[in-house]
Amino acid sequence: MTTALWYAEFAAAEARGVSPAYERLADAVSRDDELIALLDGLPEAKRQPNLLFGVVRWLGGPVGDPAEFRAYALANWATIAAAMRTRATQTNEAGRCAVLLPVLAALPQPLALLEVGASAGLGLYPDRYAYRYGDQVVGSGEPLLECAATGLTPPTALPEVVWRAGLDLNPLDVTEPADVAWLDALIWPEHQHRRDRLRAAAAVAAADPPLLVRGDLVDDLPALAAQAPPGATLVVFHTSVLYQVPQPRRDAFVALVRDLPGHWVGLETPDVLGLPALPPPPAPGLHNVLTLDGTPLAYARGHGQELSWFALTP
Repeated sequence: MTTALWYAEFAAAEARGVSPAYERLADAVSRDDELIALLDGLPEAKRQPNLLFGVVRWLGGPVGDPAEFRAYALANWATIAAAMRTRATQTNEAGRCAVLLPVLAALPQPLALLEVGASAGLGLYPDRYAYRYGDQVVGSGEPLLECAATGLTPPTALPEVVWRAGLDLNPLDVTEPADVAWLDALIWPEHQHRRDRLRAAAAVAAADPPLLVRGDLVDDLPALAAQAPPGATLVVFHTSVLYQVPQPRRDAFVALVRDLPGHWVGLETPDVLGLPALPPPPAPGLHNVLTLDGTPLAYARGHGQELSWFALTP
């Protein structure tokens, strides 16, 4: 896929109906030969729209108007490119726990959670948040995660988590203002509710920090998984992570995680895991697929706001 097409598809499939500002920016970038040429000077994995727009927001640049964005990007490209080379999209969206909860609550309890690509580890607290699925509320913590769920009966209880750990090439620390600022910059401009959710989830993590290990999802996963306490069900999971991993390493990870004890839960786009024929998604736009041990269960929107179950059972 060319960089121009990448931005055009981001505008049409991911940002449309979700972020008008990013839809406008991505569409404008896709048709701007000068900006595309600059982006093509970066490694392929560093050209992604979320990274470019997040870096500009983090640097204090404008993202509301395409003309202002273009002028800023051209005038400050050296600084922007340097940040894009060193930064990564580490969107730590606690809302995705609402999509994971039906699977986690149905597994043998208690759980030992190990998140690959954990960022600051905010996805490791599904037992501490509260959830609303339509009229049903589960739990009483903060933040309250709202999810429009169809095709299943939502869980009535939270999972029991006795161990939580994360693996990331560059783990973030929610007690460090600079790390929280980067997480904030990755949230799309109009999404104040996600910004509020970030602050509430960060407070949960800061009060009881998880074990976060700097390491590779293949080389360092077995040793970390071996630290899970006996008697707990190990759950290795990841959300919107593997698309950043080169295919050979991705294949090695899948082979490795299938051989670990416990269960493997994924939330990725269908192409990332090479899933077999799936039912059509419930609506236009980009949908992730929730999987358990490689078996597809449901479609979900990227920030956990919708879950459409199509499997027969959790």
